[in-house]
Amino acid sequence: MVFLLFSGIPFLFYFLPAVLILYFLVPQKLKNTVLLLFSLVFYAWGEPVYVFLMIGTILLFFFCGLAIEKATTKGAKRFWLVLSVVISLALLGVFKYADFLIGSVNAVAKTGIPLLGLALPIGISFYTFQCLSYTVDVYRGDTPAQKNIVSFGAYVSLFPQLIAGPIVRYVDVARELDNRTHSLEDVALGMRRFLIGLGKKILIANQLGQLTEIFRSSGEKSVLFYWMYAIGFALHIYFDFSGYSDMAIGLGRIFGFKFIENFNYPYMSRSIAEFWRRWHMSLGSWFRDYVYIPMGGNRVGKVRWIFNILVVWMLTGLWHGAAWNFVLWGLLYAAFLLLEKFLPLDKLPDLLRRTYVLLVVVLGFVLFNATTLTQALTDIGGMFGFAGVPLVSAESLYYLRAYGVVFLLALVGATPIVKSTAAKLDGKPIGAILELLMMLLLLLVCTAYLVDGSFNPFLYFRF
Repeated sequence: MVFLLFSGIPFLFYFLPAVLILYFLVPQKLKNTVLLLFSLVFYAWGEPVYVFLMIGTILLFFFCGLAIEKATTKGAKRFWLVLSVVISLALLGVFKYADFLIGSVNAVAKTGIPLLGLALPIGISFYTFQCLSYTVDVYRGDTPAQKNIVSFGAYVSLFPQLIAGPIVRYVDVARELDNRTHSLEDVALGMRRFLIGLGKKILIANQLGQLTEIFRSSGEKSVLFYWMYAIGFALHIYFDFSGYSDMAIGLGRIFGFKFIENFNYPYMSRSIAEFWRRWHMSLGSWFRDYVYIPMGGNRVGKVRWIFNILVVWMLTGLWHGAAWNFVLWGLLYAAFLLLEKFLPLDKLPDLLRRTYVLLVVVLGFVLFNATTLTQALTDIGGMFGFAGVPLVSAESLYYLRAYGVVFLLALVGATPIVKSTAAKLDGKPIGAILELLMMLLLLLVCTAYLVDGSFNPFLYFRF
């Protein structure tokens, strides 16, 4: 499937201008209709069959939301809530986890149950979680049900954040869905944020992605090359995913929506708990509010609290992918979060704490990106000299020089240095001029890369 990518020529120069022109031409009451129609076209571009699954999801949650609100008894409300949860999780289970479960049973019981072989509907994990939060919030009384199916459909399928988040809760955009304003300032801010995200994706994430592919195909690995791969992938996934989030937030701002932030310089963290308050923030807060707290959170006994932590992080791992490496990746973070609760790590020097976080995260992403557990163990062993490879090879030195500038840009970009420097120029005439020139240059350079490049999907499309 060839999807309509934010970082692609068809989207940037055909789809986006078309939707912007029509959106700002039509009256206010038709703007959600334009967004819904273009969002369905956006989804159908790469998923022509699964767009019907999207439409079915919209209808299911729209009518369940109304039914929950209209129900006069607690039991009836609970029935419609459970119905929406069970159907949506069943669909997610069939498309995303069925083959994983069948394969696991086949491996353990030595059976030959055939796999379903279903293609994963793109973005299903994201829009399913958005819909689940909607019916739960209606059930709790945190928001009234949406009475306009077009507005609700626009919320579920909104193309700026449909594919890879951030996970936007209905309660956070309910007012904007029905009554939002637009301004030239918001358009300018949105375009700036979008272009920054585009630059992250094209100029940094894609380049580091090439390096990880080169490493995999290399026959001349070394300890240095293993570390370059591990650090390169950790930076690659950060700039790829945060770049998408920037573009989604920017597009949302253009259309009058203020989506929540999804990243806050996670590699500056001094604990694993802080890292997850800064990384994929919309997912972390979703699991906290809809799984961890309803299970009792930390307001229970110590054994039950540990169980809650393990369940939430196992589910977090599974949310990312139907494979055992994702489960172990989630449980790895559960282990370190529990460790931080019982040991006084906050008394250690900042430098040591930051180093510990970066080491855990980098090793975690090696596990995350492995296709098998054997490959993960080989990669981690190679980083520490246990793979029978030399410390340095001619090939690793060559690629270190070739990608040195990209690594430097990524390391600086992963800190608030650039943002704080730019903030000093805000409100000054020279700052406005420099910003305009930089954004134009960024667009030109990114376009040049895209014209000469190839298909470059975002990593989180597969989740």
